[in-house]
Amino acid sequence: MNNTYLLIPALPLLAFIVNITLGRGFLKDKAYLVSIPALAASWALAMSAVYQVMHGRTFEGDLYTWVAAGGFKVSVGFLIDQLTAVMLVVVTTVGLLVNIYSVGYMHGDKGFYRFFAYLNLFVFSMLMLVMANNFLQLYFGWEAVGLCSYFLIGFWYEKKSASDAGKKAFIVNRFGDFGFGLGIMLIFLTFGSLQYGTVFQAVHGIAGRTVDILGHPVGLPTLIALLLFCGAMGKSAQFPLHVWLPDAMEGPTPVSALIHAATMVTAGVFMVSRCSPIFDLSPTAMAVVAVTGAFTALFAATIALTQNDIKRVIAYSTVSQLGYMFLACGVGAYGAGIFHLYTHGFFKALLFLGAGSVMHGMSGELDIRKMGGLKKFMPVTYWTFLLASISISGIPPFAGFFSKDEILWRAYSSGPLGKVLWAVAAFTAFLTAFYSFRLIFVAFHGKFRGTHEQQHHLHESPKSMTVPLLLLAIGAVAAGWVGIPSSIGDLLGLHMDKIGPFLGPVVGEPQGAGAPGAEMLLMGVSVLLGVLGILVAAYMYVWNPELPGLLARIFSWPYKVSLNKYYVDELYDRTIVRPTLWVANSIIVGITDGKWIEGIVNGVPAAIGRFGQSLRKIQTGVVQHYADMMALGLFVFVAVALVLFIK
Repeated sequence: MNNTYLLIPALPLLAFIVNITLGRGFLKDKAYLVSIPALAASWALAMSAVYQVMHGRTFEGDLYTWVAAGGFKVSVGFLIDQLTAVMLVVVTTVGLLVNIYSVGYMHGDKGFYRFFAYLNLFVFSMLMLVMANNFLQLYFGWEAVGLCSYFLIGFWYEKKSASDAGKKAFIVNRFGDFGFGLGIMLIFLTFGSLQYGTVFQAVHGIAGRTVDILGHPVGLPTLIALLLFCGAMGKSAQFPLHVWLPDAMEGPTPVSALIHAATMVTAGVFMVSRCSPIFDLSPTAMAVVAVTGAFTALFAATIALTQNDIKRVIAYSTVSQLGYMFLACGVGAYGAGIFHLYTHGFFKALLFLGAGSVMHGMSGELDIRKMGGLKKFMPVTYWTFLLASISISGIPPFAGFFSKDEILWRAYSSGPLGKVLWAVAAFTAFLTAFYSFRLIFVAFHGKFRGTHEQQHHLHESPKSMTVPLLLLAIGAVAAGWVGIPSSIGDLLGLHMDKIGPFLGPVVGEPQGAGAPGAEMLLMGVSVLLGVLGILVAAYMYVWNPELPGLLARIFSWPYKVSLNKYYVDELYDRTIVRPTLWVANSIIVGITDGKWIEGIVNGVPAAIGRFGQSLRKIQTGVVQHYADMMALGLFVFVAVALVLFIK
């Protein structure tokens, strides 16, 4: 392995160490002078590695032995193959642009140096995750990005909602990571190794093997795959472990862009794709992944329809798009899922940074109902935001069209279940276009509905924020061109479908079954649904703006259910949070801690004190009392001696 590529994760780690140690006293508001060059160098090295992989050269090697205990041996090692290469492009590119954007966005914040330190630690953790060549290092990166999310979501820790959101993200992920950890343990017990190469070479040997769970035989590949998927559900915010991601909006907007676009939430999709040899052995696990993804995509899209917080709309959009990626993985189209992860990284980062630009111009305002007419005040933000919205709506020739269409086609051509899932995903595509342009029309068009003070201060963001927007806009438009389907490429004389063959050797990407004409027809349907969603949004929020309020009153119950996110948080609060707090306060604190532990800790000194007070009464200061006691002691001594002598 080329040791130079070890600097890809090492440079962000070095930047973190420098900023966290020297930031408070020395660097202060100049912390970006360390962070940005480090990430720029890491990005350049990553692009060099990607270039090498594109020319057929992959890299793998161990740096040093990490754990050696009997038969358990794991090294810190790195693997740079096709799958890692795609992730390197997304993580380092978005990470670098988010750092540049943060210079303007976080200007004047008292935790400026700390913010950049955490960003760099986040990027390092994600790079360790995607570059790992074994499951234990994958798990290290997995937990490290979770820790960084806690730091960054709760960055403004003096704000209770932010600290609560950070804790929520950390705790909810523990549920999924518990299963993930069990899955890794089961892999070691099954194969005797945690090295990817060893495990994936031997994986076909467990086909058909079962384990007994409560008297029921369960396929060993199914059990391993489902345990691993538990971790993916938490990290990538799939129902029912999705609840932490919308609340992650409490962190600074650059954090949202980094978490939602390039790190953490994409880890689950990456992990399932990396473990495709295991998942492929279990049709049951594949069906669970596909159905969970399709349901989550539709579920989150219906919530995004009614949200009024600009960042929360985009957050539920992220949950929905992640559902698309898992749908692709569940039907065996891992390459299509990774392709959508790749394009999503650009247009979703652009949407979040665009939302941050809006907040910057609106003095922190999040409610789109208090915006309107921002197009003329913030033209760069508007046009880049519009490009990202067109891309996520699946309109050609923007990036999102190619990756989303690939998923829809692979789902439809995968079998009877796939056709049902295609229908769900196609309807979700309509909803995606609708809520994306609802956001555009309400926030950027019409009359300004904010305060006079807000309007007076409206302005375009500084270049440190708008330049990253423009660069991400290029990706939102053109990133998908590496995956132009052959049905379109042959028609136009273009042969640019590089992403499928590129990822195929790693994840076994299947070819879509069906006639090219059917693919073109389904492509036309998906584009039509996207255009229809945009037109419906325009009709409701531009041409007939009274209609949304009327529909909300007519369909008040469904509207309230969607607005309140199906009351999932309330359900968890009543069934998990409150009972847990009651047990903690009443039993653990009240009895175990209050009575037993405190009883021992405070009771023993108290008993000694009482004994001392009683003993103190003997010290009267009267000589006659002391003589009597000495005589009594002598009598007792003689009596005991006589008894022992007689025996």
